[in-house]
Amino acid sequence: MDLDSIASRIPLGSKVADGLFTARVLVETGILRPVRPDKLARIGERYMRLGASPALGISACAIEHPGRTALIDEVGALTFAQLNERSNALASSLRSEGVSEGDGVAIMCRNHRHFVEATIACSRLGANGLFLNTAFAGPQLVDVVARERLAALVYDQEFSGLLEGVGSNLRRYIGWTDGAGGEEPSVDELIGSGDADGPPTPSENSHYVILTSGTTGTPKGAQRGQPEGLAPLAAVLDKIPMRSRQTTVIAAPLFHSWGFTHFLLSLPLSATMVLRRRFDPEETLRDVAQHRARGLAVVPVMMQRMLDLSPEVRGPYNVSSLEVTAASGSALPGELATNWMDEFGDNLYNLYGSTEVAWATIATPGDMRSAPGTAGRAPRGTLVKIVDPEGLAVARGETGRIFVGNSMAFEGYTGGGDKERIDGMLSSGDVGHFDEDGRLFIDGRDDEMIVSGGENVFPREVEDLLADHDAVAEAAAMGVEDEQFGQRLRAFVVVRDDAEVTEEELKSHVKANLARYKVPREVIFLEELPRNATGKVVKRELSDAHESA
Repeated sequence: MDLDSIASRIPLGSKVADGLFTARVLVETGILRPVRPDKLARIGERYMRLGASPALGISACAIEHPGRTALIDEVGALTFAQLNERSNALASSLRSEGVSEGDGVAIMCRNHRHFVEATIACSRLGANGLFLNTAFAGPQLVDVVARERLAALVYDQEFSGLLEGVGSNLRRYIGWTDGAGGEEPSVDELIGSGDADGPPTPSENSHYVILTSGTTGTPKGAQRGQPEGLAPLAAVLDKIPMRSRQTTVIAAPLFHSWGFTHFLLSLPLSATMVLRRRFDPEETLRDVAQHRARGLAVVPVMMQRMLDLSPEVRGPYNVSSLEVTAASGSALPGELATNWMDEFGDNLYNLYGSTEVAWATIATPGDMRSAPGTAGRAPRGTLVKIVDPEGLAVARGETGRIFVGNSMAFEGYTGGGDKERIDGMLSSGDVGHFDEDGRLFIDGRDDEMIVSGGENVFPREVEDLLADHDAVAEAAAMGVEDEQFGQRLRAFVVVRDDAEVTEEELKSHVKANLARYKVPREVIFLEELPRNATGKVVKRELSDAHESA
């Protein structure tokens, strides 16, 4: 009798059923597999010392697969043994430099080896990593660093100017250099002088702080600890079929929760990460083809940029090895999902969540073919509820606020405060509804709803409709004051290079498909929408873009 047959006889939600589910998924992915007894004993000893941490992950990979490639970036390749030794040496040197267990270490690096090494070194040292957005402006960086308790800063040399006003008392170390080194010691120098066995085992596990996107205000630091057990890992891998020892191109920024998730997944999977400092649509396809990558981690705007390449540019790259395109980080329009699968096959998996709640739902290719635009269903161990203003569950098909409960929710904001909670479940900050088959649809941000002529209007519905127009490359909408209706929508549109369309044509398109009160008061044409590094439209900058258009 197999694990599925056994589990089917046990009540759902029991510890035994959860354990059997986790075991089944981990066997299917190849994470649980026969291991030589001596190696298994060494991995067990590391687990007792390091817990379920990135430091354990790289150490276990170095024991089991020392010569396998762990990481490929623009410098070259590192094996698991090399990455483990380099991270240990960096942790040892940071400790010698005065960075202690429990201290905060800010990391402002693009996607390359030094981000990974610094993150694992924090885990090995028991320090807390804070990931700075590489698209932040100087004042944002000053505010964030002043708010957090930090002892050190690891940064790419290109950000030296932005970081001039950031805490002069911080120990500073340069990651990626573009030529001559700076005055501060480099990560490579610290690694060269460090002990490859690493520092003493920390008494406390490290934490990681992911910053919110800051699209509507000052970025907040969302702190998260290490997961307890492997059930959360199994829940995601049951929906997104990544496999042990695969190669994954991580195009999503590592400082963002989605890119960071795929870095974390690569360790138990003993997967090879392919990293590139800056996203380039053609180079990403080249990386998939060259390394025969099975996985690709992206944010939706990256998918659009790759699809925008001409057939002549895309043609030379054989990406038939690609079996999982994992997307998250911002809204995925139904048309974009369909276009991607039509071009590259039904390999698209879309995760909906937030920095605070981790994941809420995952849409499979089948979900997105059957119900374009859906965010999918909750994985095992996650509960999603949609509630009215009084906190009561709404009927299926009705729109309400989305609340999420799972074991991966954040611990709170580092500057104080929390997301709203109902019965232990966190607000995702969005509103949405379930369809008749239980699939979730996101209708918009709960703080973006406007009341136009007494009717509730969410910009997301209008944005998606405009983006579906053949002449429109991308669209955004936001509420503005209106004397007649109280509020109306103002739409912002980027037209495709080979297309022409008028404001009246787009208004008529909305009017033909939605209620009259949802028709934008005006449509503003822009060369591009202001986006942050993860592809989210920064709506507070739309007005500025309007003025300069």
